[in-house]
Amino acid sequence: MIIGLDIGGTHTDAVVLNSDGIIKEAKVLTNPSDLFNTVLTTLDQVLTGIEPQQIKRIVLSTTLTTNAIIQNTLPPVGMFVSAGPGLDPWLFKTNEHYYVIPGAMDHRGREILPIDHSELGVYAKQLKQNNITQVGVVGKFSIRNPAHEIKMSDTLGHYFDHVFQGHRISGNLNFPRRIATTFLNTSVYLIHKEFFAAVKHSLEQKGLNVPIHILKADGGTMNFDASVDVPGQSILSGPAASVMGAILSAPPNEDVLVMDIGGTTTDMAVLINKVPVLEPLGIEIGSYKTLIRALHTHSIGIGGDSLVKISNQQIQIGPERIGPAMAFGGPKPTPTDAIAVLGLLKGGNTDKSYAGIQMIADVMGTDIKTTAQLIFKKTCEIILQEANAMVQRLNMKPVYTVHELLEGYTISPKSIVILGTPAAHFAPMLQELSHYKVNAVPHHHVANAIGAALARPTSEINLFADTSKGIFTIPEENYYESIPQNFSKFDMQKKAQEILKTKAINSGANMDDFQIEILEDLQFNMVRGFRTIGKNMRMKAQIKPGLLKGYERLINSR
Repeated sequence: MIIGLDIGGTHTDAVVLNSDGIIKEAKVLTNPSDLFNTVLTTLDQVLTGIEPQQIKRIVLSTTLTTNAIIQNTLPPVGMFVSAGPGLDPWLFKTNEHYYVIPGAMDHRGREILPIDHSELGVYAKQLKQNNITQVGVVGKFSIRNPAHEIKMSDTLGHYFDHVFQGHRISGNLNFPRRIATTFLNTSVYLIHKEFFAAVKHSLEQKGLNVPIHILKADGGTMNFDASVDVPGQSILSGPAASVMGAILSAPPNEDVLVMDIGGTTTDMAVLINKVPVLEPLGIEIGSYKTLIRALHTHSIGIGGDSLVKISNQQIQIGPERIGPAMAFGGPKPTPTDAIAVLGLLKGGNTDKSYAGIQMIADVMGTDIKTTAQLIFKKTCEIILQEANAMVQRLNMKPVYTVHELLEGYTISPKSIVILGTPAAHFAPMLQELSHYKVNAVPHHHVANAIGAALARPTSEINLFADTSKGIFTIPEENYYESIPQNFSKFDMQKKAQEILKTKAINSGANMDDFQIEILEDLQFNMVRGFRTIGKNMRMKAQIKPGLLKGYERLINSR
């Protein structure tokens, strides 16, 4: 049996499933200040009557780090950057405590200017006085030679609890994005560490001593223990769970819109023949452009609990959420209250929903049923407009899926699959207002947890070889090896497969349940004078994201 656990900002959902279908499910209100009891309560509900030894695997998804970035509640951290010739690193400043340290490597990894450790120490003492405990270090060409990052880390390690090194976070060459990626990993570390400790403690209380995985932004999973060193991988974990949870129910051989309608936001994505569309460079969240590999998702501030108000005699939905629907104790009317007035909601105090929508009706000068219909229709229209705009943006550039580049491909969805607690209520209205065929997925209220449970382990590595210097490296893995001058592209592919295979097994992958593919394969001759002195090779390889094998019956049982 597998447990899928989706820890959201509003609710925590859980499912227990096996190859025959879903055995148990639960939904509990999330208390961000007491994650231990939130997770423990959820496990209590979902494990009733199930022996802990029957559970073989647990997969988590979470929106906690994502929400902290969006809501600007990240703890203060320090960033130390060294660059040298070229773009001014001050152009990529990420935060208040951002320092540019003298020192530089060239594009081949040769030292141009040594690191100024005295200046580094001065800034470190200032940060220590401000009670900052986490810092990140980034060198422009550290993926070719990480010596400067390692030296800065050694010095700063005497002052701070944790130092994140840019070359270990990402092996990609994009300097501005690597700065942002290292900054976000550094910033969400404490949030993720607290989440990690609460989950581990809760599972121990339930006697669950099994492999634990966390869902990454690219729809694959990684070992939970390893995630503490790369906490940025949990950013957009929640939307990724939505996409993975929609795959089973999506119609094959067509383009499909995925919508996860929650209390605060609606998250959107696209499937092409049941394969997710990928964000090729990495996550863009808030003002940060990163190298964190991710599925392409788009979030808007419209959900079942969005604030409904009147502005200039026009209905306005969201983006604020100031509490749950009035039917469930909230202070202001929401689309969920409109659904209640239309007789579509089960549970809750509908009298309060009527009172809230009546206030809107009085301002509008319409009857309460008409007002509720207008609110619900407006909510659906905004969601559809945003979905169509997302498709248009995707069609303006090459389309990448998690498996391949579809250059020249035009996305043309015919269907929408909806997840989230209010999905069944929204489906008929969305279909009425559009040309799409719209269906809520079975078990839509816990579909994120199902998506997390079924996601298989995946990973990506960047490999570099310089035969003139005799160096082969995989920066993210801190892997360095001497190579002969006749080291070839075939040798590099073999290395990629060996290292990814080992990494996948250590992440909990089944030998029969992963596929390795080469995403990028570049080779350049290095010439000095009139002769070739060696080759510079770059390769990117991945284990394809996807769903675990052996759970196909869930398509029917759900």
